[in-house]
Amino acid sequence: MTTIEKLKTYLERIKKKNKELNIFLELRPEKELLGEAKKIDGKIKSRKAGRLAGYIIAIKPNINVLGLHASCSSRVLEDYLSTYDATVIEKIRSEDGLIMGMVNSDEFACGSSGETSAFGPVRNPVSPELVPGGSSSGSAAAVAAGFCDLALGSDTGGSIRNPSSHCGVVGIKPTYSTVSRYGLIDLSMSLDQIGPIARDVRDAALLLDVIKGEDERDPISAESPKLSLKEIGKGKKLKVGLLDFKIQDERIQKIINEKVKEASGKYGWTVGHINIPHVGLAIETYYPLVYTEFFSATRKLDGRRYGKKIEEACGPEVLRRILGGAEITKAEHEGRNYHLALKVKKIIEEEYQKAFGDLDIIISPTVSRLPHKIGSKISVEEMYSYDALTIPSNLAGNCSISIPAGKIDGVPVGMQIMADKFNEQKMLEAAALIEKLGMGD
Repeated sequence: MTTIEKLKTYLERIKKKNKELNIFLELRPEKELLGEAKKIDGKIKSRKAGRLAGYIIAIKPNINVLGLHASCSSRVLEDYLSTYDATVIEKIRSEDGLIMGMVNSDEFACGSSGETSAFGPVRNPVSPELVPGGSSSGSAAAVAAGFCDLALGSDTGGSIRNPSSHCGVVGIKPTYSTVSRYGLIDLSMSLDQIGPIARDVRDAALLLDVIKGEDERDPISAESPKLSLKEIGKGKKLKVGLLDFKIQDERIQKIINEKVKEASGKYGWTVGHINIPHVGLAIETYYPLVYTEFFSATRKLDGRRYGKKIEEACGPEVLRRILGGAEITKAEHEGRNYHLALKVKKIIEEEYQKAFGDLDIIISPTVSRLPHKIGSKISVEEMYSYDALTIPSNLAGNCSISIPAGKIDGVPVGMQIMADKFNEQKMLEAAALIEKLGMGD
């Protein structure tokens, strides 16, 4: 199928289903898309095309794309047109990837369900009455709905992996510093990473290989080992740690355990249980950091330079985090809670570093519970607990991936595979091998 043929298929599908699912907020003009697709097909025919030629890609609305709205799914920035391309967008364009448009998300990436968007909740394509997960809800849902080939999301504490799990797709949170954040309107500067979402491990790995790399415009970005896509999916003996963590839904853990048992039998993996002593403090450590850094980052949204004043135009979850950050940073506290959280973050990072001295990968469920119904009354504590198993990877700075592992009553369940910093290759090889086993019901 040519790029134009595939694009027309996706556009027709979007016209039929987007109103129900509320995934795309903005599409590039159809004439413009078709013209670019025609050029890409010409490059493919003449064998001068880049690695992403033929791939059609959706973008989370907190990533700047020249001429499109970087709204962050908020009334605050609903009229803000990006004046430049983020580094990841430049890299995608340089490899002939076709940017389709901007998808919905939780407002300013504040959320775990896809319900906090100012433009209405995203619906899960697998079961539209359920949340798709968040905050990269539209990114995962777009891939799952067959609206595009690939998508970019951002991950602060599980925001790529959580919706990938609920929607039954593949999502990668790269090692902290692997992908440039230049052009990302981030939630938390010390935790955020842009990453890919795809229908399979190989496509996710390809997009990651394109967007990663050092960038002088992002001082924390670093060069990382080149990925060998040819090695992904080849059988290798690994030492696997199954994370000891009591989760809410034992059926989810059972699926993960059975899949690991099947993989270890087929590939000769050594499997044991691993305990990370302070992993239970992840949520309590994460939120003081996020509240403080988000509060600091939003001080520029004062309604004078661009957008509206954030406190006057944002939704309740965004306001909760702003007020929480303001409280934490009050002079009388002297930043005490923030600095204590940084200390625990360091402890968790060291515990994972020690664990990876003996293990190749650590496996757990991605999310400890199934998605709730849209509009259900759910406490803040319950909502935050969605990310209990994904947050540790952000605190430690390690890489992790969510892949489909099975289903419960037709609802997808994700498996999280974590590897040490800059060990994406090993993580992807393990994920591809488990993917080969197929997904039971």
